[in-house]
Amino acid sequence: MSPLWLNESCSPYTAPSASCTLGNLASYAVNVSSASDVQTAVKFAKKKNIRVSVKNTGHDYLGRSTGKGSLALWTHNLKDISFSNYTSAHYNGPAVKLGAGVQAFEVYESASRHGLRVTGGYCPTVGLAGGWVSGGGHGALGSLYGLGTDNTLEYEVVTTEGKHLVASPSENSDLFWAMNGGGSAYAIVISQTTRAHPDGPVAGVEMTFTNTGDDDAYWAAVEAWQRQLLVFDQIPGFNTFWGFSDRFFELYFSTLPDATEGAIADAFNPFIETLKKLGLQYTYSTSGMPTYHEHFTHYNPDLPYGDYTTNNNIGGRLIQRKAVQDNLPSLMATFRNITTKNPTHPFRVNGIANNVTHARIGNRPGDNVVLPAWRDSLYWLNMDVYFDLDGPISVVEDLQAEMNVNQDLLKALTPGGGAYINEATFDNPDWKNDYFGENYPKLLAVKEKYDPAFLLYGSASVGSDRVKPDNEGRLCRSN
Repeated sequence: MSPLWLNESCSPYTAPSASCTLGNLASYAVNVSSASDVQTAVKFAKKKNIRVSVKNTGHDYLGRSTGKGSLALWTHNLKDISFSNYTSAHYNGPAVKLGAGVQAFEVYESASRHGLRVTGGYCPTVGLAGGWVSGGGHGALGSLYGLGTDNTLEYEVVTTEGKHLVASPSENSDLFWAMNGGGSAYAIVISQTTRAHPDGPVAGVEMTFTNTGDDDAYWAAVEAWQRQLLVFDQIPGFNTFWGFSDRFFELYFSTLPDATEGAIADAFNPFIETLKKLGLQYTYSTSGMPTYHEHFTHYNPDLPYGDYTTNNNIGGRLIQRKAVQDNLPSLMATFRNITTKNPTHPFRVNGIANNVTHARIGNRPGDNVVLPAWRDSLYWLNMDVYFDLDGPISVVEDLQAEMNVNQDLLKALTPGGGAYINEATFDNPDWKNDYFGENYPKLLAVKEKYDPAFLLYGSASVGSDRVKPDNEGRLCRSN
């Protein structure tokens, strides 16, 4: 949970004698173990006029998985994983049905035991069947198999009217379409069925280089990396996950499925030669693993939690290919501005480069509702900034405001683009365009059909401007 939404609320570590408040945290919770639990809870909440929130793992920078005074439907313990040969008019092949609480590290390991791999998030503890896939869902296998939404076959849900439904391309297809990239405010997910893919060898790279005082050489290398991404973009399956400040660049890891260690080394050699010519200090190593799970574990050795923390704010923008091809000097100037203007709380720029064009993934426009800007993007850029967990909430709020300013700097360079809602800001005034684009009116119609009372609320979610939380957390219809 982002600290911005914890709102200085009670902590398990608060001294027994100290006073505290629940703040934005839910007042009540149901440990969901079945669809009937959700049906009963929703019926109760509507009868008693209680706000409802839905939480799986709580990986949510927009605060959608909590709500002051709410009844929380906690789906984290829906942990069933079952594999099958799926048959439908749209897909025939291996698939896996995931309970809403299944996390990335759990399905990677389970799939590997079945000789399969499944596309999922970088963070090992993120839940795949909930907010991750409903926002699009990027990961290290994206350049080969697409986004999470490109792999989803069906959902099992409970609506706020208490109906237990299956949503697929052939059954409740409008709901399936909306949930597959249009956010998470339509129904409560019980399970998701997604494609699984035959496993095989995976090559990887990790790399760093350092600014030791020669700013020109360092930033020349960062610029060269941007151009190199256009080359990697042409290699099927090639993925990179990287970040930089004004002092240090790190390729957290690169992924090239069904390739040898030598093949990924060949692809990186030109950039390594650039680092040598610029005289920069660097580290570089390659790997070759027999399965995707072993590759993921190699670069995330501290499973299940990894090195992800919660004391940060995040926001970002999809960076189009044409922005790097045609406007790289302006982009670089913006990067230098963002990473240097706040020395007390420096911002870091991160990128996740996947080619998820329709031509690469093999689907068509309209097959799902994922923001069309994803298909034109060279990479998803997110910015993060860290702060003291024990510091005042005012610092978090100030950094949130600065994050929106930085997003606007990038927006000016990417007209017609957008953002990945799961790693964006809750208070972006242009959220409808940036997160949903031209699909918003149709998404709102689906919301009105399946959640007519607007019981499911989340900031910057479809229909969220139709209701407004009051000071006590109650949701009131907006005029």
